[in-house]
Order: sequence, then C-alpha cells, then structure tokens
Amino acid sequence: MINKSKLVLAYSGGLDTSYSLQKLSQDDFEVHAVSINTGGFSQNEIEIIQEKAYQMGAHLYKNIDALDSFYNKIVKFLIYGNVLRNNNYPLSVSAERIIQAIEVINYAKKIGAKYIAHGSTGAGNDQVRFDMIFQVLAPEIKIITLIRDLQLSREDEIKYLKTQGINLPWEKAKYSINQGLWGTSVGGAETLTSNSPLPEAAYPSQLKTETPEFLTLSFKKGELIKLNKKLGSPVELIQKLQEHAKKFAIGRDIHVGDTIIGIKGRVGFEAAASIIIIKAHHLLEKHTLTKWQLYQKEQLANFYGMQLHEGHYLDPVMRDMEAFMESSQKQVSGTVSIKLHPYRFELLGISSPNDLMQAEFGSYGEMNKGWTSDEVKGFIKLTANATKIYQNINKKL
Repeated sequence: MINKSKLVLAYSGGLDTSYSLQKLSQDDFEVHAVSINTGGFSQNEIEIIQEKAYQMGAHLYKNIDALDSFYNKIVKFLIYGNVLRNNNYPLSVSAERIIQAIEVINYAKKIGAKYIAHGSTGAGNDQVRFDMIFQVLAPEIKIITLIRDLQLSREDEIKYLKTQGINLPWEKAKYSINQGLWGTSVGGAETLTSNSPLPEAAYPSQLKTETPEFLTLSFKKGELIKLNKKLGSPVELIQKLQEHAKKFAIGRDIHVGDTIIGIKGRVGFEAAASIIIIKAHHLLEKHTLTKWQLYQKEQLANFYGMQLHEGHYLDPVMRDMEAFMESSQKQVSGTVSIKLHPYRFELLGISSPNDLMQAEFGSYGEMNKGWTSDEVKGFIKLTANATKIYQNINKKL
C-alpha cells in the first residue's frame, strides 16, 4: 500500500474546495478535509458537507467547532473597540478567516501533515489571510492552492468534477452568501458595480414584522451578559439577538473598501446582532469612560480593525492593543434600552452605577456646583491664551 503524504484542506463544501479535494485525493495525498464552524453551519449542513467530502475522496472529514474561540480571541475585542471598518462594516468575514486559518493549521500540526491547502483565488483577501497565518505558525508546511496557481475558472472546475463522476448541482447561485456568528456577507452582480444597490430579495433575512419592539442588553466589564434580563454566554446571546432582530431586516448595508491586494471592492452584508451590540456598547462607554479614554480607544480600535482585516493578527502589537482595550472596560457595566423598528433601531438610554452623568459637580447647560463664576472665567482666559498669542503675532504680518 502506497504511503500517501498527509494534507489538510480548509474545506467549506463549495465548488473551489470541492475541486481541490477531488484533485488532491487523486494526486496521492491523504486528504483531511477540515471545516471550521464560526457560526455558519447547522448540524444538517455539516452532515451534507461530510457526505460530499467522502464522496470526493477525503481520507477523513472533520468539523471543528470554533465559536467560543472566535468570540474569545476576536469578537470580544471587536466589541470592546466598537470596530466598524469604514464606519459601517463589522468585519464579519475577515474576522472569521483568521480563526479558521489558525484552527486549520493547528490541526495540520497535530496530525503531522506535510502539506496544507485552501481554495482561494488570486484576486481576493482570503488568500493573504490564510497564507500569512500558515507561514507564520508552520513555515515547514508547504501550501498548495490549485485554484490560484492554475488560474481555474468556475467552468473549468465543474467540467473536471463531471469527468470524475461528481454531478452535484454546481450552477452558480445569483448571490454568494457567507454566514457566520458576527454577520453575513452578500455578493452578487450588483456589488461588482459602483451604483447598483442589492435588491431586497438578495438578503437572506426578510422583513417579517412591522410592530416595534423593546429590548435590553446588559454588559459587565464590556461583555454582553444578558438579553432582556436573561443570562447567557456571549455566543448564545449574540445568536439569540440575531434571531430576534433579523425579522426587522436590521443591519443591512453595502461595504465599500480597499482590499489587501490594492483594488476597491463592494460587498453587501446583514449583521443585525453585531451592529446593535456595537452601538449599544459604544453608548454605554460614552456614559462610563472619560473623554481621553474614548479618544485614545477610538484611535487604537481603528488601527486594530485595519490590521485584523489585513491579516496581521499574529503581530504582537495586536496583543498590546487588546490589553489596552480590555483594561478600558473595567467600568463599562450597565444596561442599554433599545427599540427595534423595520430596517432600523433606536438607542433609548442606559442605566449604570458608573454613569458619569451622575456626578454632583453640575448638570450640563444648567447649573455648576463645583466651581465659581470667577474660576470658570479664568479657565476660559487661559484656554484661549495660545490662540490669542498666535493671532496677535500673525495679524501683523
């Protein structure tokens, strides 16, 4: 019996990874097809993907549940930082890819694989994220990317699979959907243009109610601990909030951004839970953090989100920023009241023992209790001093 080389394939069950699985299994590799669940697989879907994997020659199929890892290593810090790329996109897919790559390479090292493969093309972000994680964590393992290296078209892949007796329904759906814990991306013909919006039918969650509803989110040191006063783990609460809010068709938008490889791109998304949580958390921070905490955290979080998007998760600066963000959450505890409407939501207010509006020094625009009128006049005079000097000197020039 031929002793085949062990190869781990990051396997999603889609066309690209199915082509890779079939071809590599024919090329004398012992292929371990590994799917990483970051919120995109139901049990039924896992069983279907497993059946496909063995049909196409997998030596072993494994589905690794990485939901808790995804939350603890990445999502938690996206919440702490209120991270929205270009002020609208919650980094749904890019955040998932990092954890998927880490879990796949960990499995490859565990079984002593000499090769690792993924189905990315040469025109997207995922190839960078996967390759960077693989190269940093296991430079001794060779990376194989058939779709990218052979520049295969979808038609080429389908034709090959049919010659191998694989006649699954590979006809391209009108929209490409990628679902996970932190949001769902939606790609289609319209997102390849600069002016066309996605139609209503393109979004996986449709409007099902028009009657407004109230809910509350409770946080403890920045982490979500309750939905409508009911305790749960952060992952459970994110999933429950998503199920509750998606019937209002909340969290839809189109993200326009710069890809890692330098081209502009558009992608639609729906992310009801992540958008609501980030906005609610940010409101609570506005009440419980100081001006300079808020300012500095915003600068760091923006950089953190960019580095995560670009695939630099393993750079130690990321751990430094995570330490800062975690420290900033010590006082971020309380409850946020929210009202859901069709396609939108309102943040109604917060209650927190750490609310800085409760201070006894005064009420904004109303009454001061901690200083005299002469003291505030002196403060204003000194605050204006630098500008007065500049204007006095330069008006003579």
